[in-house]
Amino acid sequence: MTEHPTSHEGRQPLADRPQERTRPRPDAPAVPAPGDHGVLPDAAPSPRGVEPGRQGEQPRPGGQDRAAAKPSRRRKPARKGGSGTALPAQPGTDRSETDVRAAEAAAKPPRRGRRTPDETPAKGRTPAPAGPGEPADAHARTDAAGDATRAVRRTDTGDRNAPDARAAEAAARPSGRGGRAADAGRAAPKGSSAPAQRAGDDGPGGTAPGGSAGSAGGDGPGRPGGNGSAGSGAEPARREGDRLRFVGAATRRVARGIDLDEIVLGLCRATVPTFSDAILVYLRDPLPVGDERPVAPFVLRLRRTDRLRLTEGDGEDAVLVPDPDPTPAAELCEVRSGGALAEVLRGVRPVFGDSAAALAALPELLGPDHPLPPGHRAILAPLRGRRRVIGAAVFLRRPERPAFEPNDLLVAAQLATHTALGIDKAVLYGREAYIADELQRTMLPDSLPQPTGVRLASRYLPAAETARVGGDWYDAIPLPGSRVALVVGDVMGHSMTSAAIMGQLRTTAQTLAGLDLPPQEVLHHLDEQAQRLGQDRMATCMYAVYDPVSHRITIANAGHPPPILLHLGGRAEVLRVPPGAPIGVGGVDFEAVELDAPAGATLLLYTDGLVESRLRDVWTGIEQLRERLAATAQLTGPDHSPPLEALCDDVLDMLGPGDRDDDIALLAARFDGIAPSDVAYWFLEPEDAAPGRARRLARRALARWDLEELTDSVELLVSEVVTNAVRYAERPVTLRLLRTNVLRCEVGDDSPQLPRQRRARDTDEGGRGLFLVNRLARRWGATRLSGGKVVWFELPTR
Repeated sequence: MTEHPTSHEGRQPLADRPQERTRPRPDAPAVPAPGDHGVLPDAAPSPRGVEPGRQGEQPRPGGQDRAAAKPSRRRKPARKGGSGTALPAQPGTDRSETDVRAAEAAAKPPRRGRRTPDETPAKGRTPAPAGPGEPADAHARTDAAGDATRAVRRTDTGDRNAPDARAAEAAARPSGRGGRAADAGRAAPKGSSAPAQRAGDDGPGGTAPGGSAGSAGGDGPGRPGGNGSAGSGAEPARREGDRLRFVGAATRRVARGIDLDEIVLGLCRATVPTFSDAILVYLRDPLPVGDERPVAPFVLRLRRTDRLRLTEGDGEDAVLVPDPDPTPAAELCEVRSGGALAEVLRGVRPVFGDSAAALAALPELLGPDHPLPPGHRAILAPLRGRRRVIGAAVFLRRPERPAFEPNDLLVAAQLATHTALGIDKAVLYGREAYIADELQRTMLPDSLPQPTGVRLASRYLPAAETARVGGDWYDAIPLPGSRVALVVGDVMGHSMTSAAIMGQLRTTAQTLAGLDLPPQEVLHHLDEQAQRLGQDRMATCMYAVYDPVSHRITIANAGHPPPILLHLGGRAEVLRVPPGAPIGVGGVDFEAVELDAPAGATLLLYTDGLVESRLRDVWTGIEQLRERLAATAQLTGPDHSPPLEALCDDVLDMLGPGDRDDDIALLAARFDGIAPSDVAYWFLEPEDAAPGRARRLARRALARWDLEELTDSVELLVSEVVTNAVRYAERPVTLRLLRTNVLRCEVGDDSPQLPRQRRARDTDEGGRGLFLVNRLARRWGATRLSGGKVVWFELPTR
């Protein structure tokens, strides 16, 4: 086996190896003197460290063919120079202390001035002459420092001691601002130089794009020409930085908007007067939403304009203030297909107002009666969303301001892009908010019924403006016998899914209430329905039935917060009802309790969003709500109940800034009841004499209530309804008259079949009873009960 030249056999440990210093090789390149402006020739590679087979290869540029040389001894780790470049160790040579000091003196950077990329001479070329105010040998010292650095990299550093290594690194490291300039000069390609600043260019002017003419770069008094100087290189960089800062601030202001008006206002306020003196924003009318196909024709409507005017005064006394005058532009613009404006909008990129395309497009946009004022500079920027052009923006500058420059087109394009995307998102958000509002509105009742003996009021608040839908709902369902069912529920969560589940449960509750089932049975069927809808469909619900005749209320609870009853004297109490399990758990029984509902009392049903938040637990919130109701009732006195609408508003005012963690549903019911003297109730046997007896009983009740003018109509309608009930009933028929603001008559039997109105033929003997009821009564209806049905009608008392 052939031994490799870099074999580890026979090698002495570094600690036992004698520290030897060798003399510089005769063929090592000499370090140039500080005054030498020439370029060092590439150092020839050492023949001792070259691998076989690479003797004839040419060395790399700069004499740094480090990869080609493999040392026969262990190489020490390379140290990094001041510029961050590793200094490789090349065996076979060494440097004396005198050579290192000479390199350090030659690599010392100049103390004054800053080298720009234009001033760094390309390799092998004569450096540019020094600018005004610079020492004559500034370039020479910098070039010599670079040459010395290259010489140090070509020199063997493997056996240098620590002081020599640090001295060489200090010689090769640029210091201060001049070092960064030298790095920038080395980064420039060969034979290239930075373009000179165009005379008359105006940039941000310190704070914004398009500054004053005094900030323009280029040749001028006191500024060096030729390849430039430190001042001419710093001014464009400063202006570019100001331009970037302005674009960042403007786009952040535009992005803060959540609706269309906020975004357009943000664009106007960000650009006037910083970027322009006036701005016109046109948007498509109507704006397409998402993937909707835009309607024809293509019409642009002036959405907003902001502009400034100079106040009266001379010199510094004249200032720019908002101009309230009407804008000099048309409100509507129809974009002609193939026209100049359509071509500019199709091109997407902003154009100067004095370009050929803009000269033809601006009159079409602004209108023939509103030409561009003389001397004004303009930029026409199309607003393109994700899929199509949705508008245009026109930026205007007054004649006394510097004209727009090419970089301002980039600023206008950036602002137009961010504005268009923001408008696209705002339109989509508006559509989603509209859908959410419509969904929530259809899930909740448009208006509450006003059944006999009870007054109702309600409120609903979403969890936040960004979450307009939720799972909370309320309902009031009229029942037979002038009763009313009061329902408040809360589906877990406040999202579209919660709203959809809430809608299904509310519909189920309405259907079950129409069957006149007891409250506990209604909750049992709701629990079964929630389990059929899927897993984890949890909800809480409070179901109560109020009877104004008996002044009683029956309540069943399914894990909902308990209701609060506010008495007429101002006392508020939390009703003790069994808590029950939430709907959707399954396999649980619900219990109902019957309580007194005195006249003048107010029952408050609510969801947990009103009393529970991150700042308080549910029972603390319930106690605060009870105290708030009692305090509100004290304001109206012991003999008067507070108005329902004002009471609901006062309850919601107790919510603090951090109390809105969930949506809120609130239902308030004021129990007026029906006095016993206004109720007449009878049982009739299902026989042929029942209709005649019903007419006599009704006539006596009307005489007692001083309603004799309704006697004929009531006798006719009672006779027809009782006759239909007797035909199908097997048990006694009930007849009840109630006097409130209307006269209500209810006839009940044990037959579940509901009557239907139909048109009788001329030869039919029957079938005209319900036709008479429909023509004479104010309202009428039929409701199926668990043990039969009730047919009712109402007549006005005045």
